[in-house]
Amino acid sequence: MKQELEAAVAAAVQELFEVTVPVELTRPEAQFGDYATNVALQLAKQVGKNPREIGEKLAEQLRKDTRLARVEVAGPGFLNLTFTDEVLLAEVGQQPAQTRVGQIVLVEYSDPNPFKPLHAGHLYTTLVGDTIARLIERAGAHTVRLNFGGDVGLHVGRCMWGIVQWLGGEKPEKLAEISPERRPAWLGARYVEGNTAYENDEAAKQEIIATNKRVYALHEQNDHESAFAQIYWTCRDWSYEYFKTLYKQLEVVAFDRFIPESEVTPLGVREVQLMTEQGIFVESDGAIVYRGDESKGLHTRVFINSEGLPTYETKDVGLSLQKWHDYTFDTSIIITDFSQEQYMQVVLDALRQFAPKPADRTVHLTHGRVKLKGGIKISSRKGNGPSALDILEAARQAAHTSGVNTTEDNVLAAVKYAFAKVRVGSDIVYDPQESVALEGNSGPYLQYAHARARSILSKTDLSHQTPVTSRDLQDGERLLVRKLTEYAEVIEKATAELMPHYICTYLYELAQEFNRFYEKNRVIGDDREGLRIELIGSYAETLKDGLSLLGIAAPERM
Repeated sequence: MKQELEAAVAAAVQELFEVTVPVELTRPEAQFGDYATNVALQLAKQVGKNPREIGEKLAEQLRKDTRLARVEVAGPGFLNLTFTDEVLLAEVGQQPAQTRVGQIVLVEYSDPNPFKPLHAGHLYTTLVGDTIARLIERAGAHTVRLNFGGDVGLHVGRCMWGIVQWLGGEKPEKLAEISPERRPAWLGARYVEGNTAYENDEAAKQEIIATNKRVYALHEQNDHESAFAQIYWTCRDWSYEYFKTLYKQLEVVAFDRFIPESEVTPLGVREVQLMTEQGIFVESDGAIVYRGDESKGLHTRVFINSEGLPTYETKDVGLSLQKWHDYTFDTSIIITDFSQEQYMQVVLDALRQFAPKPADRTVHLTHGRVKLKGGIKISSRKGNGPSALDILEAARQAAHTSGVNTTEDNVLAAVKYAFAKVRVGSDIVYDPQESVALEGNSGPYLQYAHARARSILSKTDLSHQTPVTSRDLQDGERLLVRKLTEYAEVIEKATAELMPHYICTYLYELAQEFNRFYEKNRVIGDDREGLRIELIGSYAETLKDGLSLLGIAAPERM
């Protein structure tokens, strides 16, 4: 409907003024119409006429369009366009355009590191990444969900050092003392101990550096037999089991592939060494670095350190090349914390020098810090911030203390919606009490709104209703219909901009519009019951579909 009307306005401009101009329609407040455009103001200089005069000529031309009930010129030349009720009703339930048919799109998110618990930031990328992947898939793309994690690197050296200290030496048999439910917290505690020792004890720091090298050697030698190797592989498996358990609990779509850093590191190292010979990377103080163009705001970063070990930068080069080799993608979307923005800019700039296609087709999205109400930041390194499981438990406790009868679906809805409703890139201040409330802009509120609509529908017998012969809409009906017709546009915008918060804002506004409609318009037993039940059915289906894109269940009753 929107695209067709934009084309009609552009055609009128061409016919009247022989000018080709892009037309963009926007949604004004309901009293002004269904769409508005400032095209007359855009044309003023080009055609040398007053925009109001241009607007009047365009309005006269557009009034010939039988789809439009009203065309008005407002202010200096804005055009307000109103569809007939029949056209508006026909638009209810229209599906979003499939803008990515035939494309291969990779969506990489979550990206937890083995040997560390998932913190709240990982929870955010997991949930919002899941929604973005759902949107891309809905747009028709072959969507590949990827999860990249660091099973080698200094963080592993820190944790492995802490594990060996706790075990009293390289004694893998003592790992049997750790029960499955304790393993995530136990690994997290060992990581914190290793990190603290690395920062405060020079002797321990050198031991951790040596431990880090031993971990790389395990992979190079394919060692699964030594005592050190048995500890490493066992604890790595514990991490993966923990991740799988959490993803299942979160009810996110399963990842197509989990790529460990150890898988792509050799490829990255070979490429960096080869490109060093070609002058793209240079040696500096025993390390290999890439000198970013300072005029572009890029800085110098180390790709292989003075110890001869690859950094995250080299691993990301290997990951990008592996993705390209395996998928030859149209787009690769990566979602990380905002602190990696400049880092990724340098990595992609370096990659662009010798592999421009995968670099240019990569989209890096960053999110802000996840904070608890009151401004407390999350930090797994210091061990003083909540894990992903802590966030979920906080939601459960808030639901319990609220006195509302909630289910696990409601708890998940609370957390998922609280994260999704914040614009990607902004900080997230998580308030457990607010997230579980059945009033206000929350996931459980929208679940309740859906259940309420289903309850109304269950009270009518469609087979015995008298059909409504007139399709002329009364005011309250039209406002609800108008809001329902926005859904496809909202999904298309959320998909194009990779911004799930548009869906949340829309669903909340839709629920409010329905509440106003239902307060003022009788449904059961009214002469217009048939039409109104039809509208309520469309409303319930729209809520359900929007919630499903957020990974949230839409219960039939609450």
